[in-house]
Amino acid sequence: MRNNLFRIVLLALAIFAIAFVAAPFNSYRALRAATAAEDVAAINDLVDFAAVRKSLDGQLDPDAARTAETPTIWQDPIGAVKRAWKEVAPTEPKVERYITVRGLGDIVRGYQPGHGPPAAAPDRSMTGTAKALVSGPWPGLDYFGTERVRLAVKRPGQPEKVTVLTFERRALFVWKLVHVQLPADER
Repeated sequence: MRNNLFRIVLLALAIFAIAFVAAPFNSYRALRAATAAEDVAAINDLVDFAAVRKSLDGQLDPDAARTAETPTIWQDPIGAVKRAWKEVAPTEPKVERYITVRGLGDIVRGYQPGHGPPAAAPDRSMTGTAKALVSGPWPGLDYFGTERVRLAVKRPGQPEKVTVLTFERRALFVWKLVHVQLPADER
């Protein structure tokens, strides 16, 4: 009796460990499928847009990231007057093309936004679904921790270009995309 109870507890712990380790990969696969299906609600559940926007903004416009907050008139009166007289023209948003449905779909597959081939239509048959589940390309594991996981996605045809996706745990088995590190030459 004790031996059977020990085996049941051991089996439950093994299933829990496998589910915990597989959860970030499942979130990656779900994000890839949601972008292919253009499911905005699912993408919203899988991506922390504020964190991703902040991470991409720092990579695409490093000068804007360095100036965290502008000094007030009491801290820098001359600079405040210069900024007031300077023509205020909104800069072109560089990050917006990365956080669209198509942009995220391209990033998740390893491409630069707007340069990836269109996602193939999924095969709805049982064998097609099983084949899509086990077929790749699967990301490489760059880092695995209890709170964060970094997955490295190599660009098809150019394995030297790697996009790193960071997922953060929000609940026991719920992971969200919080950071995208672009390849060095695309920053």
